[in-house]
Amino acid sequence: MCSISFLSLFLVSGTFFLFGLWFLLNDLCYFLEWEVVSLNSSSIVMTFLFDWMSFLFMSFVLLISSLVIYYSSEYMSGDVNINRFIMLVLMFVMSMMMLIISPNLISILLGWDGLGLVSYCLVIYFQNVKSYNAGMLTALANRIGDVAFLLAIAWMLNYGSWNYVFYLEVMKNTLEMKIIGGLIMLAAMTKSAQIPFSSWLPAAMAAPTPVSALVHSSTLVTAGVYLLIRFNMLLVDSLWGQFLLLISGLTMFMAGLGANFEFDLKKIIALSTLSQLGLMMSILSMGFYKLAFFHLLTHALFKALLFMCAGAIIHNMSNSQDIRLMGGLGVYMPLTSGCFNVANLALCGMPFLAGFYSKDMILEVVCLSYINLFSFFLYFFSTGLTVCYSLRLVYYSMTGELNCGALNMLNDEGWIMLRGMAGLLIMSVVGGSLLSWLIFPTPYMVCLPIYLKMATLFVCILGGTVGYLISNVSLFYLNKSLGNYLMSFFFGSMWFMPYISTYGIIKYPLVVGKNVSSAFDQGWSEFLGGQNLYQELVSYSSLNNYMQNNNLKIYLLLFVLWVSLLFGGVLLI
Repeated sequence: MCSISFLSLFLVSGTFFLFGLWFLLNDLCYFLEWEVVSLNSSSIVMTFLFDWMSFLFMSFVLLISSLVIYYSSEYMSGDVNINRFIMLVLMFVMSMMMLIISPNLISILLGWDGLGLVSYCLVIYFQNVKSYNAGMLTALANRIGDVAFLLAIAWMLNYGSWNYVFYLEVMKNTLEMKIIGGLIMLAAMTKSAQIPFSSWLPAAMAAPTPVSALVHSSTLVTAGVYLLIRFNMLLVDSLWGQFLLLISGLTMFMAGLGANFEFDLKKIIALSTLSQLGLMMSILSMGFYKLAFFHLLTHALFKALLFMCAGAIIHNMSNSQDIRLMGGLGVYMPLTSGCFNVANLALCGMPFLAGFYSKDMILEVVCLSYINLFSFFLYFFSTGLTVCYSLRLVYYSMTGELNCGALNMLNDEGWIMLRGMAGLLIMSVVGGSLLSWLIFPTPYMVCLPIYLKMATLFVCILGGTVGYLISNVSLFYLNKSLGNYLMSFFFGSMWFMPYISTYGIIKYPLVVGKNVSSAFDQGWSEFLGGQNLYQELVSYSSLNNYMQNNNLKIYLLLFVLWVSLLFGGVLLI
């Protein structure tokens, strides 16, 4: 089943890419309506929007998912339920397709909720307590966004149709559209894990690594960004855009800082995803939706590769994810380490790799824009932190000697996994330049002073140096961290967000709900309400029954006769 799914998705991906090129070069946009059923002049119509953006994004999602399924055929080979796993992944991809091509809020909701439901099934795939807790946190955090989405659908009733693409341009300054924009932004913030909904994203690492490669590159977490790209007109020169700029900048900063305190390999990569999502959201809130889309595509390529390499390393390390137990992997696993390092360099923005074209352009446009000093600091400091944790990760995993006490057979023998990684390796090298030529055929003229032009490079070099030093002088770093334990705990636990989410959003509201239920619904309300009324009616009914079914009525009749005879005799006298 793996090979059939891989070939089918790969071929469809290539076809969609060619369609995307055709639509992009000819500036086409097709809006299709399919009448599903018509009954008594009431028709149910399914609408699809095909333009260069939807075709390119679908092409990339299908390419990554095809390679992930190919990779899974070896990674999950020991699983007896591998076909069920592949079916779940395919359902996940189909939900994403539905979300991408829908110009209609109702049909987007099908894909949106499909993603939420299938992601829950995939996070709890390894059936243990940790997975169940992570799945519940993921599902409940996303339900907040789903409720906001449903409210946006209700508000769209004011326009007589749910096809939002018709109304954005005309109605963007009306109160209704501002409310809809705020609700859509809240939904996108939960799906793309912006502050204060960030805690579910590292928790979702409980899923199998191929799922992480798919979820954290091109599907679930990017759904919110893609939705806001479609609604980008509502963010330009508005209060919502300024608010999103602040929140996404803080998310970028928080994730970059947290990754430098983390020792779990998959969680470091998850926090790097969170940081890049903050970057996409922040540039989108400034009105540069094409740049956000460009970074969305390039990031998908190297992040999927990074997770695949992490999966191969975890397999060889006998399922250990602690980077302190790794070391010297470049000697034992040269091919995997090479792919891992290329993906890491692309993430850092190494010149002429995929990440460079989008990140460098984003930061130069930020320098060119009218932006406050705080947001400017968040952009550049977060970029430095990205290089810092990437170099720290490479230092711990690739240099020195293997720190694991057990005997591990470290090798590159997983050829199917290596082939899956090779496809993404090529795209991580050439994807950025290819996409920049396609999406921006006319180059941006960014005229900056030399110190601003070199600021990105300087920040990257400085971040890399700091990352190397704090890893190399690890004893000093550890002592400093433990000397300031509360600060380290604060930064390392994502600013206490997992605790706020689990206790503040899930545990205590459920406890309060239980108490309210037992005190009111099953307590006073029952005693004075339904149950009391029932008991009273039963007692009245039994009294009536007693009156009807005994001899009292005969005595009453005799008593009445006697009284009437008595009074009649008295009257006669």
